[in-house]
Amino acid sequence: MNNLTKGSAKNYDQRVMKVLELLDVYYYDQVKCFLNHETPWQLLIATMLSAQCTDDRVNIVTETLFRKYGSLKDLIEAPLSELEQDIRSTGFYHNKAMNIQVCARQLLEHHNGIVPSDIDELTALRGVGRKTANVVRGNIYKIPSVVVDTHVKRISYKLGFTEYEDPVKIEFQLMDVLPETHWISYNTQIIAHGRKICKARNPDCENCFLLPYCPTGLNNRYSSIGG
Repeated sequence: MNNLTKGSAKNYDQRVMKVLELLDVYYYDQVKCFLNHETPWQLLIATMLSAQCTDDRVNIVTETLFRKYGSLKDLIEAPLSELEQDIRSTGFYHNKAMNIQVCARQLLEHHNGIVPSDIDELTALRGVGRKTANVVRGNIYKIPSVVVDTHVKRISYKLGFTEYEDPVKIEFQLMDVLPETHWISYNTQIIAHGRKICKARNPDCENCFLLPYCPTGLNNRYSSIGG
């Protein structure tokens, strides 16, 4: 445990459960994936596009993209330069377009066009890391999975749930910290919290319902009072 999490294991566990209880109360309706999709492969592609890009921007792009390319075969046959322009506003469009086409080909050639549920098979696909794989596993196959995005990384550290910077280490630590029943919902609820209250540039600690259970917020508050 780091300086944020040190203390009795019992108190720590109680604090974790209280945070999860409050998240369930305030964000009971924030359990649905923020990326729009109708099929498993669409969610896979959308999540690939979401790297270094907001979900809102991805949803704008995929609304047109998935109408234009209605199948994996369509994506493969598209001129690379055209696909790049279709996804340009999501950033890193050259690498993303290449990854999408190779991934689509792998799905057709090795998985009969079906997005696999196995973590190793998913991460063997071009451009698919553990975050993308866990989004698919949790939202499509309902397999308990911890998704570590920028909101989860930042807020989990503030809450003292992790001391790591590496997303994979954070993922496995959160799997130990959080009950399995909350692995999927934790991501979408923390995203909602990061957008509404615990914003990266200007967190509203004074109006945060998690403040009594957030070591970072309490430390900042006491430092401000003492300073």
